[in-house]
Amino acid sequence: MQKSELIRVAAGDLPADLVLRNARIVNTVAGSIDYGDVAVHGGLIAGVGKYENARHSIDLDGAYLLPGLIDGHTHIESSMLHPARYAEAVVPRGTLTLITDLHEIANVCGIQGVEFGISWSHKLPLDMKFMAPSCVPSSPLETAGTVLDPPSVRSLLAQPEVLGLGEMMNYPGVLSGSPDVLDKLEAACGKPIDGHAPGLRGHHLNAYLAAGIMSDHECTTLEEAEEKLRKGMYLMIREGSSEKNLEELLPAVTPETQGRCMFVVDDRSASDLAREGDVDHVVRKAISLGLDPVRAIQLATINPAQYFRLYDRGSISPGRVAHLISVRNLEEFLVDRVYHRGKLVAQEGRPLFTIPTDAGGLLDTIRIAPLSVEDLRVPQTSGEFPVIEMVPGQIVTRSRMLTPRIQDGAYVSDTDRDILKLAVVERHHATGNVGKGFVTGFGLQRGALASSVAHDSHNIVCVGVTDEDMLGAIKTLEHAQGGLVAFADGEAKATLPLPVAGLLSPEPLDVVLASQRHVDETARQLGARPSAAFSLLSFLALPVIPELRVTDRGVVDVTQFRIVA
Repeated sequence: MQKSELIRVAAGDLPADLVLRNARIVNTVAGSIDYGDVAVHGGLIAGVGKYENARHSIDLDGAYLLPGLIDGHTHIESSMLHPARYAEAVVPRGTLTLITDLHEIANVCGIQGVEFGISWSHKLPLDMKFMAPSCVPSSPLETAGTVLDPPSVRSLLAQPEVLGLGEMMNYPGVLSGSPDVLDKLEAACGKPIDGHAPGLRGHHLNAYLAAGIMSDHECTTLEEAEEKLRKGMYLMIREGSSEKNLEELLPAVTPETQGRCMFVVDDRSASDLAREGDVDHVVRKAISLGLDPVRAIQLATINPAQYFRLYDRGSISPGRVAHLISVRNLEEFLVDRVYHRGKLVAQEGRPLFTIPTDAGGLLDTIRIAPLSVEDLRVPQTSGEFPVIEMVPGQIVTRSRMLTPRIQDGAYVSDTDRDILKLAVVERHHATGNVGKGFVTGFGLQRGALASSVAHDSHNIVCVGVTDEDMLGAIKTLEHAQGGLVAFADGEAKATLPLPVAGLLSPEPLDVVLASQRHVDETARQLGARPSAAFSLLSFLALPVIPELRVTDRGVVDVTQFRIVA
């Protein structure tokens, strides 16, 4: 379409492709609600006002019309859904643009993983934008699938779909002036640079910001959020599946600060996407907590658009992309119609688009060296052994020195004392690395649970009562090329296959949810005490959260940043 044609449509001289009539238009620029028509042509908004000349028109009969929602920070891998299935889940909820940091896939597949996401972004009625992962791997105390060094980050930043640098989790590296970290920050100079600085205050926060970092989604207290806003950061108010900060941080949104605040979900599970929704859920909850509906919509549309320099969206204005959604009642905020570039792609919660059936790559990523029961054996040593103590409802752990049960000269699981063996098997390069430790607080009474979702390097993590069942669970995942499994009595009792990078399923949302419910329920039947057993298991291999973890290289004392067993 020629620009001159759009101009003539806007002037009323040519018919628009589509006119949405009699709408209450949420004006995110002025913070008001206007009444009128919206003319759409060639996938763009031609004009707002009164338009009679149209090839096709729809009378919205006073429904509210607003820009498509923008999720400013998410990791789609948390849903365990293939990008196409993720679109099926969130587009009917009104999310038409998302900015994702494919940190998890990048730990497995590197640049190829990010390019996989980029390729899918062109096939779906969901505009996926990307941030270059900044911390791959997150720690030298584990084996990742690859390393994204400064040249790799520069190559990603050169791609038009990559908007900036993803969350800089290595804030100690920033504060110490690590050359590798500073090279990545310099590569992103002039682009958005997302932060990750939980609890950082005072002079340390000043130093972090002086490096050029612009936003943070890790605030958990109002005081922390207010300090970061005062010092010029953009505040990403997170309401995800595990981290829920909206209610605490909402008072930070004032007339003076609201332009630098936005809603994000960070990590959202498939079950929560199906049950509650996506960014629409955050908007709905914010309104229920007393935030003005128009203000809430601004935090999910124009504010992230401005921060990420996506100046072609975020408002219903002439020349902008025609990403539009309608709702009947702003307080209830239930999305009815969804238009992607002027085409109706969802209605009444149902997607109206079809997706390719081919998963499209990142298969066969589980590569394990030959493994036997002997490889899972923990020889008895003199003295006590460092054991992970789980903290109920938290992903932080405590370090305890205990003596596990001894059998045939080796430490083994002890269900009476709730001390279970934990193993992490390297699965990227078939190195044969197997880290072994113990955990208390998991509650498993028989069998084993294993997962290829194991933050951040996503090796295979397994907890179990016997070495034989642990080996069976690991072998099941090797055969399935990733996923979650509950294994007992010599057989897999329940599985959720995740063959795409060992992290994602190409199956429809309802199939994934059914399999997830089955493995979770089976884990409970085997005695697992945490209600989200597999989710918590996935964090037991993350060596950047205190106090004790197990990676493929051994037991890691995070506070000392070293392997201790």
